[in-house]
Amino acid sequence: MLDWQKIDTVLLDMDGTLLDLNFDNHFWQEFVPLRFAELHGLSLEESKRQLKPRFKAMEGRLEWYCLDYWSAELQLNIAGLKQELAGLIAVHPHVTEFLDAVRGSGRRLLLVTNAHRDSLSLKMDKTCLHEFFDEIVSSHDFGLAKEQQGFWQTLQDRHVFEKHSTLLVDDSQTVLRSARAFGIAHLVSISKPDSQRPKNHITEFPAVEDFRALMPGL
Repeated sequence: MLDWQKIDTVLLDMDGTLLDLNFDNHFWQEFVPLRFAELHGLSLEESKRQLKPRFKAMEGRLEWYCLDYWSAELQLNIAGLKQELAGLIAVHPHVTEFLDAVRGSGRRLLLVTNAHRDSLSLKMDKTCLHEFFDEIVSSHDFGLAKEQQGFWQTLQDRHVFEKHSTLLVDDSQTVLRSARAFGIAHLVSISKPDSQRPKNHITEFPAVEDFRALMPGL
């Protein structure tokens, strides 16, 4: 699937790619609405009805991923609530084997995520995946989400890499489109980011459900 002879830098997303998106989906779609309902004396159904358009309006923007923004907007301690659900944080199967193989091959390995630093720290503490990476980059460091072209230019300026020999693996097709527009040559999507939901049908990019599919030739 991949010609590893043409790849020397590997960029990996975190949520939905390395980690099971079930944690984030459950957190934002069930747990936050529950706590918002309790705070404002609403039914869970009414809470979800009020929050859905507010979440939708921020999709693809840095604010969507910002715990400080949502803490202020919703009057909830979002980072603290994430701690309460930390038991749901889980690494997808065969991720560590893939990371080991990339490290062993001598290729450069960067974690490139839209996650807020508080969320990133919680997940790295829980999974210890930070030990595999040469660099860990949060889009909040740049003030630009991965959906924006400026993110990729800033990433290249600060963490020099060649577009033609770089691989990005991400579960967001919007992010993959942005990276493609910037010129990153090797792009792979994750077809089952949430273990509790059906596999996504992806035709626009090469897609894998399991990281073992990327390992031949590595």
